[in-house]
Amino acid sequence: MEYRKLGSSGLKISELSFGSWVTFNHQVDTSLAERMLGICFDAGINFFDNAEAYEAGESEIVMGKALKKLKQPRDSYCVSSKVMFGRIPGMKALPTQRGLSKKHVTEACHQAMERMQVDYLDLYFCHRPDPETPIGETVWAMHNLVTQGKVLYWGTSEWSAEQLKEAYDFAKENYLTQPTMEQPQYNMLDRARFEIEYKDLYTDYGLGTTIWSPLASGILTAKYLEEIPAGSRATLKGYEWLKKRVLETERGKERLAAVKALLPIAQELGTTMTKLALAWCLVNPNVSTMILGASRIEQLEENITCLEVLPLLTKDVQDKIQSILGNFETEAGDPAEDGVD
Repeated sequence: MEYRKLGSSGLKISELSFGSWVTFNHQVDTSLAERMLGICFDAGINFFDNAEAYEAGESEIVMGKALKKLKQPRDSYCVSSKVMFGRIPGMKALPTQRGLSKKHVTEACHQAMERMQVDYLDLYFCHRPDPETPIGETVWAMHNLVTQGKVLYWGTSEWSAEQLKEAYDFAKENYLTQPTMEQPQYNMLDRARFEIEYKDLYTDYGLGTTIWSPLASGILTAKYLEEIPAGSRATLKGYEWLKKRVLETERGKERLAAVKALLPIAQELGTTMTKLALAWCLVNPNVSTMILGASRIEQLEENITCLEVLPLLTKDVQDKIQSILGNFETEAGDPAEDGVD
């Protein structure tokens, strides 16, 4: 396992990390979570991602219990939470229980710490932009939490480059803590924001990244090429959008065609489509860490072995991949299609 700096900060996190979106408390109970986190620790993974909105906060409770049972030193790993959507699903949340106001950003931090049984959050993200709250107010809220020692690094998820620049500039002008990282979707089929829109942010602001959906919600595993397998994410309640996106849209069909064209490359390398897609993400030096997700032990173990494929991605192999993916280079995917990541 290699460790990469989180942008221009001094924090070194494992190039692979582990997240709980969809799985924890839904497909993964505390016992299985403990086993999975144990495998992660054994592999050298030191960052675990979560959010207030995942399973209405229950995901953080499961992760907190599992970490407590494993008794790993707190200084050996990092945990995150995200704030915006609130813990209470849908429109049932009161106005003060969602958004990026000082009130909710502060309360959500305290609640996440309690659910995960930690004294501070290593990383704390604004889960999406909040059009109803001035960016300056959110920057102040995050700065206050940092100065209080409750958050070490704060960042954003799926903010536009313009919004990120506004946050950076406001923080600098007011001598406040600037954001350290962004959590964008990035994979072979969703590249525009990461590679094009954010291009200058890596050098001009030292932006770090914790990328999500490296397998494009499972599309890049090639498991959807023939039909939707029973028990896959596209069959879960609440993920009907994924089934529609994969099979019923023109863009979905184009994405499946690209996956089919990539399969021979994986076969030539003696690997799977899954591991090829994961390793491909890590070739990009602007990826600080890639968040893995899994509902089964075997799935997690296979995903971790993608590191073995990384040395095989020579320039010639990357050029072959690019010749297939060229049409997707400038296509902007819609993160909202993937619900709450």
